[in-house]
Amino acid sequence: MTKIFTSAEAAVADIPDGASVAIAGFGVGHSYPNSLVIALKEQGARRLCLVANSLGAGEYRPELLLENGQVSKAILSFSARPGLPSLVEERAAAGELVLEMVPQGILVERLRAAGAGLPAFYSPVTVGTPLAKNKEVRQFGGRQYVLEHALAVDYALIRGFRADTQGNVEFRGSSMHFHPSFAKGARVAIVEVEEIVEAGAIAPERVGLPGIFVARVVLSTKKVAVPKGAMRRRAPDTRRKYFGKPALSRMELAERAAALLPENACVNLGSGLPTLVASHVAGRNITLHAENGALGYELLSESGTPDPDLFDAAGGFIEMRPGGALFDSVVSFEVARSGKLAAVLLGAYQVAQNGDLANWSVPGQVGGGIGGAMDLIAGASRLIIVMEHSDSKGRAKLVRECSYPLTAPRCVDVIVTDLALLVRRGEQFVIEEVAPGFSVDEVRALTDMDLLAAEQVGSMRPGAGTASVSA
Repeated sequence: MTKIFTSAEAAVADIPDGASVAIAGFGVGHSYPNSLVIALKEQGARRLCLVANSLGAGEYRPELLLENGQVSKAILSFSARPGLPSLVEERAAAGELVLEMVPQGILVERLRAAGAGLPAFYSPVTVGTPLAKNKEVRQFGGRQYVLEHALAVDYALIRGFRADTQGNVEFRGSSMHFHPSFAKGARVAIVEVEEIVEAGAIAPERVGLPGIFVARVVLSTKKVAVPKGAMRRRAPDTRRKYFGKPALSRMELAERAAALLPENACVNLGSGLPTLVASHVAGRNITLHAENGALGYELLSESGTPDPDLFDAAGGFIEMRPGGALFDSVVSFEVARSGKLAAVLLGAYQVAQNGDLANWSVPGQVGGGIGGAMDLIAGASRLIIVMEHSDSKGRAKLVRECSYPLTAPRCVDVIVTDLALLVRRGEQFVIEEVAPGFSVDEVRALTDMDLLAAEQVGSMRPGAGTASVSA
């Protein structure tokens, strides 16, 4: 029986009401199976359980299935993103949709486990967070682990670069991410590709997903236009004012954080402010890791031409350095959880005095945006929080206890804000530097936690050295 289908409509025609469907794709619009998503919308199957990293954005977003009244449950890593409206959140809050939040690395691992015939596994991720509630927790080697169950689905909709008539799939660039694990966890995996070739046209070592895991192959017909320009990370040279005085700009803040990274380090940059750090490591022997499956990359140069299949975890276009590597999300989170990263830089909603971190959900949200943060932290890398000192309403982000849902307990090592550099010593943070023009007392006045001050508090200059944050 041939695996080649004449159209996306034919490939999804038998998906029944009540089916579970995993849809691979990254961020708001990278490498989604657009043709299959639209075909499933037009096919009209109801009461679907959708499994995805997020439901995307744009003309062909999987969220269209939700808008069309076809979804009764969603299992996601992102149900909401800052500044964007979320239909998932609205429906879940109204009781019209069941929402389950899963960290990104655990999501791919649960599907991979289903494909590997493993019913469950223990993970260090989500320990001490609301996501561990009602789950079995055991200790191994003196550390706590949460039991996670395999996640098998009826269908997976994925996207590749090329496929042959045997169903072998080749991927390009950093666009492999969720696709292999989603396909392996499905009873029926359907892939759309740019090109279908005869068996043997794809060299065996270039096969990213063996055809034995693929049931159906179609040509892609729904294309997303590639943005013009390099999408280089910039931030307006604006500065927040505290006590009527300007603090560090966002780019100065990112530059100071970049200087904390030691040479020969492998680091991960989270979304938001931490992504700006990438602009300040050019020319340094620092290896950047992106959880969508890139290791050893840099931002696309101003003169570079964007490749839709080369992007980082924040959606920015990249180019690979000599010696870099590309792989799927399973391998990427193996890098993170195994402790291979020297540092992880993340943003935060709140950091507590004892180092607790809250950065994925705020009061009033049913879900939030977990992404890969919990998995990255579980690798016991040095965690550096990069953020503005107060939130947009002037409220303290450095608090005695987090009132927002925890991402992980006692995990933050260093905080870099537009006012101060703070290092955790035991159960308390120490002010090591303050922004020019500000005093220790002014920093304390804007902070809702007890702070110690170093014997010699330095000036927080962009590009300063790293001695003050040595372990």
